[in-house]
Amino acid sequence: MPKLSVLFLRNWRQNRFFYPPAVRITSLNYMKNKFYLPVHVLLVVCFCISSIFGQLVNDVSSLLEKPNVKKAFEYIREIEPETIEEQIKLTEIPAPTFQEQKRGLYFKKRFEEIGLSNVRIDSVGNVIGERNGKGGKDAPTLVLAAHLDTVFAMETKLETRREGTIIKLPGISDDGRGLTLLLAIAKTLEKHGIETIGNIIFVANVGEEGLGDLKGVRHLFNVELKDRITHFISIDGAGLGVTTGAVGSKRYRVTFSGRGGHSYGAFGMANPIHAVGRLIAKVSNFQTPVDPKTTFSVGMIRGGTSVNSIARTASFDIDMRSRDPYELSRLDKRFKQNAQAALDEENARWKNKGKIRLDIKLIGDRPTGTQPQDSPIIQVAASANKFMKIENDFGFSSTDSNMPISIGVPAITIDGGGKGKGAHSLDEQWDSKDSHIGSQRALLIALGVVGVQ
Repeated sequence: MPKLSVLFLRNWRQNRFFYPPAVRITSLNYMKNKFYLPVHVLLVVCFCISSIFGQLVNDVSSLLEKPNVKKAFEYIREIEPETIEEQIKLTEIPAPTFQEQKRGLYFKKRFEEIGLSNVRIDSVGNVIGERNGKGGKDAPTLVLAAHLDTVFAMETKLETRREGTIIKLPGISDDGRGLTLLLAIAKTLEKHGIETIGNIIFVANVGEEGLGDLKGVRHLFNVELKDRITHFISIDGAGLGVTTGAVGSKRYRVTFSGRGGHSYGAFGMANPIHAVGRLIAKVSNFQTPVDPKTTFSVGMIRGGTSVNSIARTASFDIDMRSRDPYELSRLDKRFKQNAQAALDEENARWKNKGKIRLDIKLIGDRPTGTQPQDSPIIQVAASANKFMKIENDFGFSSTDSNMPISIGVPAITIDGGGKGKGAHSLDEQWDSKDSHIGSQRALLIALGVVGVQ
């Protein structure tokens, strides 16, 4: 890689300001203005892009001209029955968000058995195994990730039921499927001695679901692998879609609190539960755009002492999402204004016999962002789809790729194959019919990003 592009890449990683030429910045830091790179900078940028992304393969079918890659492509299909059995085995290990340790230890052992180097568990619980390429210090570094955690509590019964090709097990798709493909791809590369140009870092990461708030991936970019990652792919769930844009979210825990008291004797005191009701009623009447899709939902409500008490506290959690940072910011501002209005109305209603207070705590903040559809990493996925005769299904979602996309690091989230149903429910199931297509496609996309010697 030319010295100029190395210098530029280092600056890009450190300052997180780069987006491809003439593409609008959609990070929250820039949402108030359209930001375009000056013309005199574009020439330098274009030169650097061609160098930085020079290893990406425009036509992944050309990879199969190499005998060992062709054998690897056939092998990952041959071992699909083994892959499915391991998918079941690891999914039966409980891994609620913030309690992924047992499943993490399983992955550490498997990474070591496969032969990855520098296998470790970092300070937040991410399990990491590296496979160095032959391209030297300036070669691309791809993080290939899947999340360890599930939405299910530790005591959830994780028993597998099979009906033909259908496997019923909470977490079998999300993200039992993605996790298994990490192992299948690593095993395939080692088995066939595939020498890549770029480096692949395999990561089974923590904290993707719910209140995990992308904890694992944030740590990768900010601490553990800071300034090393040039490309990022997460494998998440079933199907054959590709996430190319990030749906951002704001999540709050809203708490109203006061002195509380007897429902009869203290009547006339402001009531936290009534205030919660006022605010939820206001939220339910919000109007948001269909395009860009912008949503809101109150997901949990808590509070109360007894039926004959005025509650001391009442709270609820709210989730607000949009793929557009400006719309998300507008919704966020409107929500906070209405929260204050609900507090003021409840206090005014009872003539100050006992005021209540309001606390709004941020419990989730996923960044949003977009990248051009002709960006190299998306074109690699499109090329793999074309070769595998898969119809392109590209779109926006909220995944571990939110983090890299929001800071300008090329990233996609790919589905892992098969067909899923009932994700995040106890009735979750996965149909393994033709699931090898997802395995083969994931292998091709990864190799398309890092290149093969």
